[in-house]
Amino acid sequence: MIDVAVLGATGYTALELMKILLRHPDVSIVAATSRQQGQTPVSSVHPSLVGRLDVSLEDLSPAEVAKRARCVFSCLPHGASAEIIPQLLAGGAKVIDLSADYRLDNAATYLEWYGHEHPDTPRLGKTIYGLPELFRAKIRGESLIANPGCYSTSAILPLAPLIQSGLFETNDIIVDSKSGVSGAGRSPKLMTHFPECNESMSAYNVGRHRHTPEIEQVIGRFAGVVPQIIFTPQLAPMDRGILSTLYIKPKQPIAEGDVMRLLRTAYAGERFVRIVDHLPATKDTANTNFCDITARVVRGRVLLISCLDNLLKGASGAAVQNFNCLFGLPETTGLL
Repeated sequence: MIDVAVLGATGYTALELMKILLRHPDVSIVAATSRQQGQTPVSSVHPSLVGRLDVSLEDLSPAEVAKRARCVFSCLPHGASAEIIPQLLAGGAKVIDLSADYRLDNAATYLEWYGHEHPDTPRLGKTIYGLPELFRAKIRGESLIANPGCYSTSAILPLAPLIQSGLFETNDIIVDSKSGVSGAGRSPKLMTHFPECNESMSAYNVGRHRHTPEIEQVIGRFAGVVPQIIFTPQLAPMDRGILSTLYIKPKQPIAEGDVMRLLRTAYAGERFVRIVDHLPATKDTANTNFCDITARVVRGRVLLISCLDNLLKGASGAAVQNFNCLFGLPETTGLL
């Protein structure tokens, strides 16, 4: 059994993570931390865990966490995660970070988009980006994995193989995404207050969403140049799920069947990416670790449509997929 700890265990992603880990045959949850809740059973914060997880929330030092756990899932906020991860690594623990702290390659970009200095700059650009479908070979045996953002996963998976083919322009990519309210986290906010978001849709952080540089950075690895991406996130009146519609220009006219063949070839054998003929819906992937993708050609442009569960393939499911890669376990363990 692999002993694991969950840091910042009171949020939605932490709950989904613990639910997956409880059914993982090779995992034992030995610690769950929170600075706010004090010594209280984790089930008092997450009632769905009553009778399933006999662990109390604790305010532990990084050294104490590393002493107990062989692997640590950090669900802490941006900035807070990088403050303690160096100490966890020094204590011998492996870490899967669900914050954005290690996703970007340089400190200047992090400062621009997150508004504060990075606490652990030497690891920027050296930490593996944890999207197994694209970077699986680099994940196994590493000590620190940067779990991708939810919007980013929904955009990168459909874009990467097409951009890598060299058949598409990189200077005019549009990503339009709708997300469920759980994507905003569990802390109360005006925009996620029920009377504000119910029966309503709204765009937010237009031109300034923090997943923009993440998408550009990863797609740039496949393009050979930094792409120009316009990303617009929108809040949809549903609990969970992301539906992304992406618009890209082919350099020469291309048939819809050829686009689908590119996608199917790229993801042949991938258990969690489904290339589908129908137009996918968020209910198709809700409560699963799947990302469903299809393509259409409309007036010369290629439209890519992808959907996933923002809390699973967009966060906690991906983290467990990374965990399985990290420890050489079957990638589907605990996820199907």
